[in-house]
Amino acid sequence: MAEDPYLYLRKMANFTKKEIIQEVSDRLGVTQTLSSKMFHMVLEIVSRELANSNNVVVRDFGTFETKIAKGRPGRNPKDPNKTIPIPDRAVVKFLVGKALKEKVAKTLPELQQRGGS
Repeated sequence: MAEDPYLYLRKMANFTKKEIIQEVSDRLGVTQTLSSKMFHMVLEIVSRELANSNNVVVRDFGTFETKIAKGRPGRNPKDPNKTIPIPDRAVVKFLVGKALKEKVAKTLPELQQRGGS
């Protein structure tokens, strides 16, 4: 089997937007400019749909959904003795799909070796 040319990237804890764009560019044989446009377009579409209170479902990967985070009492950092109300707010939640959950579960030994929590 040929060595994975992106293995050096996968050894890092973070995989950045720039690296995603580079890999898409290499795999599809397109310019990084086109790859970047495609990447940003996908993010724009997902963001638009979430902003319109729609869930975004990517089978086997997961579901992005908007939820209401209930308001709660909070503390004023300048005066911890004072309670201030934190209002309800819209938040995005991610529910992991079955295939991604199974794939990530296989990384446990590496995460333990890294000392990940």
